[in-house]
Amino acid sequence: MSKTQSLLIDFEKTLSRLAEVLQQEKTDIVRDSAIKRFELVFDLSWKALKTFLEENHNVIYNSPKTCFKEAFHQGILDYNDFWLDVVSERNYTAHTYKEKLAEQIFAKLPTSLKHFQGLLMVLKSQEN
Repeated sequence: MSKTQSLLIDFEKTLSRLAEVLQQEKTDIVRDSAIKRFELVFDLSWKALKTFLEENHNVIYNSPKTCFKEAFHQGILDYNDFWLDVVSERNYTAHTYKEKLAEQIFAKLPTSLKHFQGLLMVLKSQEN
């Protein structure tokens, strides 16, 4: 099993856990759990993309933003501001806690889930 395949398995499992928590009735605990799962999904998504780019396109990038930009360049992902904005959102959630920010991020999670699911499908379909 390649490193990309291993990361995709973890990404998929974590993504399903995010989807699961988003099905729950919203409480502060559910919101905070969903945000933590979002952080994990984000981290696995860009690390899977990074490894995919290394293994399949022979390019190395060490930051999420550069990986997403290279994915646009390589035609892996169609350009979408979401991928650049989500980097900032993840950084906010990991380093700052404010109730208003938590509510804003939580409100965006269903849309984020769809984007991450799309990325997973693309990477799985292109994995050698």
